[in-house]
Amino acid sequence: MYTPNHYKFSNNQEMIAFMKRYSFATIVTNIDQKPVATQLPFVIKDNGDRLSLSSHFARANEQALYIDKQQSLIIFSEPHAYISPAHYDKKDSVPTWDYMAVHAYGIATTIEDEAGKLKLLEQMIGFYEPAYQGQWNELPDKFKNGMLKGIVAFELEVTELQGQKKLSQNKTAAERQRIIEQLQHSDSGVARDIAAYIREVDS
Repeated sequence: MYTPNHYKFSNNQEMIAFMKRYSFATIVTNIDQKPVATQLPFVIKDNGDRLSLSSHFARANEQALYIDKQQSLIIFSEPHAYISPAHYDKKDSVPTWDYMAVHAYGIATTIEDEAGKLKLLEQMIGFYEPAYQGQWNELPDKFKNGMLKGIVAFELEVTELQGQKKLSQNKTAAERQRIIEQLQHSDSGVARDIAAYIREVDS
């Protein structure tokens, strides 16, 4: 990822926090020199020394056959917004786009055993909707086993993180304030998210 110095995340922990907040991401793997992508929800686990990402494919998805043989890229990207040059002091200005994204690289390991897959599914429940655990516990084993047979679960150990947060850092405080005021009144939730992040630039 091309990242100018003034658009870098402060550290890995800031990138991990971003990944946890926007955890529905795109995993990209090469199959016969052709990039193939799937959108998946991820569970992000960080114990300080090791960062891992877990999820599962539908068994019919061909990409699942290749993730444990080569490096994959997982792209976390969500809040973004068009920025009009009307906010800038200089008339000689052009539109741009503010956004945030994190790229995570690593080689995944598929989880073959039923107990491991079940553990992963329950970790996803705990991450996304803990209140659903009670309903899950009451589901028949036959139904759960059918679900497990239909997925390919995996865990990817992250070997490299890259991130960019382009939040109008190259503009004046007054220009950023005008951008914030417009975005925070937008009908778009992601635009309002970007406004909050831009506000943090001056905090």
